[in-house]
Amino acid sequence: MNKKSWFGPVLILLGLCLFFFRKEAVSTGTLFGQFWPTLFVIPLGLFFHWLYFSLTERKATGLLIPGGILFTAGLVCQLSVLFDSWQYLWPGFILAPAIGLLEFYLFGNRNKWLLIPINVLGALSLLFFAVFSFGTLYNRMIFGQPILAIALIVIGVGVMLAPRRRF
Repeated sequence: MNKKSWFGPVLILLGLCLFFFRKEAVSTGTLFGQFWPTLFVIPLGLFFHWLYFSLTERKATGLLIPGGILFTAGLVCQLSVLFDSWQYLWPGFILAPAIGLLEFYLFGNRNKWLLIPINVLGALSLLFFAVFSFGTLYNRMIFGQPILAIALIVIGVGVMLAPRRRF
C-alpha cells in the first residue's frame, strides 16, 4: 500500500479537527462527538453502494435504498454537528428517503410509480428548507426587513414594466 494513499486523508482529518476545535482541547471524546456520522453512518451508506456496484450482475438494486438514506442522513448529521445547525438542516432527513428511492429508480427497472414518493418527499424537503431558511435570513440583521421590502418593490416594478408576451 502506498504511504501517500492513507497519509493524505489522515492529514486532512487532523486539519479539520484543528480548525473546528480551536477553543477546546482535542480528545477522543470530542472527536467521536463531532465526527460520529463520518465514522459510522456515512461508511455504512457507502458500504451498501459498494455492495451494489461490486456485483457484476447488478440485480440487487434494493441495496441502493438504505445506502442512499444512510449516506444522505450521515451528511445531514455531519453538517449539523459541525456547524450546530440542526434547526436548519432537519429537512435533510425528509430528503434522505427520496434520495434512496431516486437511486433505486435510476439504477433499477425505472418503475414510474416510484416518482410519486420521490417527488412528494423532495418537494416537502425543499419547501421546509426554503421556509426555515427564509425565516432565518429575514430575521438576520444583514438581510432584514428593509432590504427585503426594497427587493420586493424592485421585483414588482420589473414584473409590471416587463413587455408582455403572447403565447
